[in-house]
Amino acid sequence: MFRNVAELVELAESNQIPISEVMIKQEMEVADRSRDEVFSMMEKNLDIMEEAVNRGIKENVKSVSGLTGGDAVLLQEYIKSGKSLTGDILLDAVSKAIATNEVNAAMGTICATPTAGSAGVVPGTLFGLQNKLNPTKEQKVRFLFTAGAFGFVVANNASISGAAGGCQAEVGSATGMAAAAIVELAGGPPSQSAEAMAIALKNMLGLVCDPVAGLVEVPCVKRNAMGAAIAITAADMALAGITSRIPCDEVIDAMYKIGQTMPVALRETAQGGLAATPTGRELEAKIFGIPLDKK
Repeated sequence: MFRNVAELVELAESNQIPISEVMIKQEMEVADRSRDEVFSMMEKNLDIMEEAVNRGIKENVKSVSGLTGGDAVLLQEYIKSGKSLTGDILLDAVSKAIATNEVNAAMGTICATPTAGSAGVVPGTLFGLQNKLNPTKEQKVRFLFTAGAFGFVVANNASISGAAGGCQAEVGSATGMAAAAIVELAGGPPSQSAEAMAIALKNMLGLVCDPVAGLVEVPCVKRNAMGAAIAITAADMALAGITSRIPCDEVIDAMYKIGQTMPVALRETAQGGLAATPTGRELEAKIFGIPLDKK
C-alpha cells in the first residue's frame, strides 16, 4: 500500500484516516487476517511492553553482567523528590525507556521495537505520556501501529540493524517512530507525524553502535533514554508547526547512506567507540574472565 513516508501520508490524508488506520489495513491485507486478529496481536505487544515497564520501574532488575540495572528506579525516586529540572513527564518517559531495556538486559520479556536494543523508546514515551494524554486502550494500540508504519518504511528503505547501519538504525529509528506516534496520539495530522519523524531521526544521524563487551547494555540503555527525550521534543516541535527542511524520506535515505560508509569497528562489533576505551576493555575482560594482557 505504501513504500515511503510520502505515500503513507498521502494515503492517510486522501482517505481522511489516521496513519494507524493505514497500517492496520496494510496488516490485514498482507497477513490475510481480520481487523480483530490484527488488533489483538498488537494488543498483546502492548501488554508485554507494559509489563516490562512496570517491572523495570518497580524492581531493581540487574543484568547478569552487572553492567546495568536499577537506574529506572533511581529516576522514579528522583521524580518523586520534586527536584527534577526537565519536568516529570519527560523524566517519566526516560525512566520507562530505561526500565524496558533494563528488563531486556536482565533476560526479561520485551517487544523488539524495532529491535531488542532499541526496545525502550516507543513504550517509554507511550507510558510516560499516559497521564498527560489519558489515552484509551485502543489509542495505545494505535500508537504502536503508527510507530510500526514508520518503522516499516525505515526497514524497507534503509536499515534497523546496528550491525548494518550503526545505532542510528536502531535507537535512531525507534526515536523517529516514537515521535511520529506521539503526534498522532496528541491529535496532530499525518503530515506532522512525518515532520516529527524527520526532526527526531536527523538528530540521531551518525550514531555509532559500540556495545561494551559486545553486550546490548552499555551504552544502549542510556541511548534509549535519550531517544525518548528527543522523541517527545521532536513531537512537540512538529505539533508547534515546525517543519524539517529535509523531507522525511530523504532523512531516512541519508541515514542509510551514512550507515553504508560507517566503519565496521562502529557497527556492533565492539571494536571501536566506547567499547574500545580503556574502561570498556577492562569491563569486557572482567565479564568474560580474560586477562587484559591476553586481549
